[in-house]
Amino acid sequence: QVQLVESGGGLVRPGGSLRLSCVASGFNFSAYAMNWYRQSPGKKRELVAVISHYGSSANYADSVKGRFTVSRDNTRNTVYLQMNNLKPEDTGVYYCSWDHKYGQGTQVTVSS
Repeated sequence: QVQLVESGGGLVRPGGSLRLSCVASGFNFSAYAMNWYRQSPGKKRELVAVISHYGSSANYADSVKGRFTVSRDNTRNTVYLQMNNLKPEDTGVYYCSWDHKYGQGTQVTVSS
């Protein structure tokens, strides 16, 4: 069965950085684009970043452009989200996703 396991969240001060990881299993990882979503308190889940199956292209939500970078390692079935210059509004639960399936999420809290 499909499994998506996120990690790397935590508490960070504004301006800080975090790197999230998501290990995938149960499907042919290298054949598919992967997504990162987040759900902030009181808001709907939003798409943050998408990376193509070989990692040659990526797209980002306007709110994170220039601060977040998505990457992947197909040899490790892992997708990453490097988050720099974090802001309080980046607080939320971050999920990786494939084919409308999600992991359990990892909490990111940006606060001074």
